[in-house]
Amino acid sequence: MKRILISLAAVLCAGIMSAQYVADKTMNPIITAMPSLSIAPDARAAGMGDVGVATEADFNAQFWNPAKYAFMYSKGGITANYTPWLRKLVSDIDLAYLAGFYNFGDLGGGIGASFTYFSMGDVTLMTADNQEFGTVRPNEWALDLSYFRKLHEYVSMSVAVRFLYSDLTNGQSIDDQSVHAGWTMAADIGLYYRQPIELPMGTSNFSLGFTLKNLGGKIRYTDDMSNFIPASMNIGVGYELPIDKYNFLTFNLEANKMLVPTRESKYAKDEDGNPLEGDALRNWYNNINPAKGWFRSFSDAPGGAKEEFNEVRWGAGLEYSYNKQFFARMGYSYENRYKGNRNYVTFGAGFHLSIVTLDVSYCVGLASTNPLDQTMRFTLGFDLYGIKDLVNNKK
Repeated sequence: MKRILISLAAVLCAGIMSAQYVADKTMNPIITAMPSLSIAPDARAAGMGDVGVATEADFNAQFWNPAKYAFMYSKGGITANYTPWLRKLVSDIDLAYLAGFYNFGDLGGGIGASFTYFSMGDVTLMTADNQEFGTVRPNEWALDLSYFRKLHEYVSMSVAVRFLYSDLTNGQSIDDQSVHAGWTMAADIGLYYRQPIELPMGTSNFSLGFTLKNLGGKIRYTDDMSNFIPASMNIGVGYELPIDKYNFLTFNLEANKMLVPTRESKYAKDEDGNPLEGDALRNWYNNINPAKGWFRSFSDAPGGAKEEFNEVRWGAGLEYSYNKQFFARMGYSYENRYKGNRNYVTFGAGFHLSIVTLDVSYCVGLASTNPLDQTMRFTLGFDLYGIKDLVNNKK
């Protein structure tokens, strides 16, 4: 039973992780429940190599770092994002993301919220002896709420709470054992620093971002199996350089470390010091406390410090803007070949005109078998206070 559920979850995760199978014992990717929580939902960040923790504030800051909302040019806005996911492999996997925020202004701080829905299309269930016994449409969704405020002229902070729901089998039993949808709660913490620097050609901006995301409980699909969610630590840095009055270049670099213990852990040993295998290893991993797992994730890789460093995923992005209205973007995302091999370059474009923001991005995988290849994302955002001002002016 456990093997079947783990296999189902692994299949669903594998397409998203783009793991390349390597004939080497060091292949040790981190697999979690609800991998959709790690997918960049918006086209702006996706066009810059999936970076967003320290970029300039936009309507989708709720996903990356809600603390950025404190530096938004508008007091309120909403955005809708759509990703036809893994279109090179299948045609029925989609990610939809809605977000919005409101800044209280003089009252101090503000609130943000978002809703994520991930449909995995039709999946055929198989028994342990490879017999088909049904088709389901697995889905995951998350609903969150954040509070943000400025702590200083250049510093802001945010906290968020999130409800997570994952349904892999639509209530169907497997091998006569009940399988139910899993749910849990999680929290985020975010910090954002943005300081203007005066230069002869204009005002530049230096930014730093830090987040702890999805710190929460594990998800259970049966009474005897639990799964970690994709908790992570993210650190980013950005610099906006003015070329002249109308032209700007922004450089961003970001690092992401999963706060999830590796299954093939150096701590997974029996009383005699022998490595655990099979059911013993699964039971050991299943019983790790979430909080203990966050801290253990920094030191449990069997390859030591080198493998721990290989678990860091890197992103770099470049954005050109003209008059803060028209944008061109490109980026690069790197992940070690033994930890998922999600290596790709991205391109994007967008425009911000009055009350409307429109962005689109395109991903090019660097491996011929990379299912992320040809992935597109679309974003449409509205400045609610811009709409309000437009209506008032017409009156």
